[in-house]
Amino acid sequence: MPSNDVRILIQSAVPTAVVGGVAVAVGAAVEGGQGAIGAVVGALLVILLMGAGLYVLQWIAKSIPHLFQAMGLMMYMTQILLIFVFIALFKDTTLFHPKVFALSLLASTLTWVAAQARATMKAKTFYVDPDPATPTGNAAEKKETSERPS
Repeated sequence: MPSNDVRILIQSAVPTAVVGGVAVAVGAAVEGGQGAIGAVVGALLVILLMGAGLYVLQWIAKSIPHLFQAMGLMMYMTQILLIFVFIALFKDTTLFHPKVFALSLLASTLTWVAAQARATMKAKTFYVDPDPATPTGNAAEKKETSERPS
């Protein structure tokens, strides 16, 4: 991953982890151990799914750029589907408190999306990749100057 992408990942994951920590404290205070476990599971699920999605999207942007937008939409749909599958599998669990889990999941998701949007807006990302063959100037200009007689 290029350093710009790692920076976006860190700037998204750290605030989400902080919000997850606050959710764990609130969940433990309100519902005890089950509340704390529910908050941890919710925050970790968001960090893992969103982090993996960001990594995959960055790989797609580098290798198959013409499919980036479609894959971005597909990635978000897949993440939502995986969260629904997780909720369906653990709907009757007694391991964690479901309301604390849901609120932690919601708060962590909103935090991740806001932090990722902020990090992406602040990143100095080229819209067009510079020509790697010529370090300075345009390739057409170099060709034109080399063909001119002196």
